[in-house]
Amino acid sequence: MTIYLDHAATTPGDPRVVEAMLPHFSSAYGNPSSIYGLGQDAARAVDAARDRVAAALNARNGDIVFTAGGTDSDNIAIRGAAYALRGQGSHIITSAAEHHAVIHTCEWLERNAGFDVTYLQPDGEGFVSPEQVAAAITPETTVVTIMLANNETGTIQPIPEIAAAVREAEKAQGRRIVFHTDAVQAAGLLSLDTRALGVDMMSLSAHKFHGPKGVGVLFLDRDAPFQAQTMGGSQERNRRAGTENTAGIVGAGCALEMAERERAAVVPHVARLAARLGQGILAAIPDAHLNGPPLSDPRRLANNVNVSFSGVEIESVLINLDIAGIAASSGSACTSGSIDPSHVLTAMGKPHELARNSLRLTLGRNNTGEEIDRVLEVLPQIIRRVRGLAGARRARD
Repeated sequence: MTIYLDHAATTPGDPRVVEAMLPHFSSAYGNPSSIYGLGQDAARAVDAARDRVAAALNARNGDIVFTAGGTDSDNIAIRGAAYALRGQGSHIITSAAEHHAVIHTCEWLERNAGFDVTYLQPDGEGFVSPEQVAAAITPETTVVTIMLANNETGTIQPIPEIAAAVREAEKAQGRRIVFHTDAVQAAGLLSLDTRALGVDMMSLSAHKFHGPKGVGVLFLDRDAPFQAQTMGGSQERNRRAGTENTAGIVGAGCALEMAERERAAVVPHVARLAARLGQGILAAIPDAHLNGPPLSDPRRLANNVNVSFSGVEIESVLINLDIAGIAASSGSACTSGSIDPSHVLTAMGKPHELARNSLRLTLGRNNTGEEIDRVLEVLPQIIRRVRGLAGARRARD
């Protein structure tokens, strides 16, 4: 039986979500754009899911755009706002610790479309301050994109305060600046109230909160400047062309509604386990270094433990954990196979070795205390063994 500690990469599908989706693979298979009954049944299912998502985000039905995932939402949001405001300016602000879906989109706009991008450097715990954002805004700034919660370290950014800084700059300069946040890691762990957060756009991915893969959400305030980036039909109110994935959308709506409803019970549960796990690792393993804010800091995602180890090769640690039946990762699932150090940790100023050899353990609602005990039994042994082998190789060389 696998002890699954990689919920930041993906989450198991909830049986209730699967049950809600099943009819749309078989009997309720209509195209939501069709005008006959079967199609209109599908259209009503999509709209009901849109209502569910809007309620969870404290948004309007018309502000919800369904996409193919978090990466799709990030791309559409940043490019859509940047091109819509191209006549006003061509400066984008982001952070060096964003997910690659954001960083690579900004880099593409720099290389291929003449945009200028400022990559703010986070502090040693991964935070970007409102003051940093305010100082970076110029008369050319049109888009600011800062993630709500980091996928590697769990650092929760002060999004309402950053939003206030952006609005103050708008007021002072008398022009529009669109503020986007990647909230993919936050669903089910933090409030996603878009009005309280103060954002114009927000990205989500259903498989991060026990929904299906291949479905995302983009909150797009109806007043935010936006130019569609996917050409084709008039789906999603002309904001994202393509036949809607009815089954996936139904699953996303169901999953987000449940994640929000159950958040008050899940967060204390995973917080207790994460504290126990993190404290146990730091106590049992010499030269283990916690990345991000302290475990007890409310500015850290409750389910996140990210630790770097000196004197190891993290691939060996992960393989040994897998052999022991424990699923974990060294960082973002989107960079698996990379031998480079974490760009998030290097942006935070971590030494190359620690940035290269980090272990990310992210918990979910079904993890148990017994599983944590097992990890705390196995992991110190693995680290000792891997360090011993590495030391022997160095001595031999």
